[in-house]
Amino acid sequence: MAKIFCVANQKGGVGKTTTTVNLAAGLAKVGQRVLMVDLDPQGNATMGSGVDKRQLELTIYDVLLEAASVAEARVKSDRLIEAGCGYDILGANRELTGAEVEMVAMERRERRLKEALAEVEKDYDFILIDCPPSLSMLTLNGLCCAHGVIVPMQCEYFALEGLTDLVNTIKQVHANLNKDLAIIGLLRVMFDPRITLQQQVSEQLKAHFADKVFNTVIPRNVRLAEAPSYGVPGVVFDPLAKGAQAYVAFAQEMVARIETL
Repeated sequence: MAKIFCVANQKGGVGKTTTTVNLAAGLAKVGQRVLMVDLDPQGNATMGSGVDKRQLELTIYDVLLEAASVAEARVKSDRLIEAGCGYDILGANRELTGAEVEMVAMERRERRLKEALAEVEKDYDFILIDCPPSLSMLTLNGLCCAHGVIVPMQCEYFALEGLTDLVNTIKQVHANLNKDLAIIGLLRVMFDPRITLQQQVSEQLKAHFADKVFNTVIPRNVRLAEAPSYGVPGVVFDPLAKGAQAYVAFAQEMVARIETL
């Protein structure tokens, strides 16, 4: 059965979407079957995977409202398949904003994604969910179906404060809605070893969270930042860039870590 992971952080601009699409591409590159679920109404992970969100006939919105199944709504990107990093995409667009309001009055509102993904779990090794930067009904759906949370974070002071909030949220969901939920690991992103503060925060993270901190560190990298404007993950856009190679290494570390869980 697939291992389902949310990429989540309540702080915005920490590289959640960049991590989701590049980890998906990295896992596909090392031979894993991957589904990437875009749970953010901005649809950045959809666009960054080579799919035009404006052209989608069915999206995660239809799946959550039970108007379509995951099998009907998922799509592929030819550009990623050509690059040897093909993964399935359950896309999102602005429609998803409406799901927040519509789901409030519905039954099983926080378990709808879990039930939908249960039908396709056997098709994949990994299902990665890109969560919006807030604790919304959408994020809650992601957390309720996940086996674990991957937390991308910058090594800065405010990031540590945000992490405390996220840990508390995960504890609440674990206690009330999903007994399987745990933090799989913290991923240090946009890391610049020349900045003393970043090194200090990195050491604090390792001291406090120990083996929950991934060994792989994603460096600050211009090529990763350029990739979305070309509609592909950095791993596909420039495979030789330091950032792309770091994400492939991270994918390999994820596969190894899953085997030890």
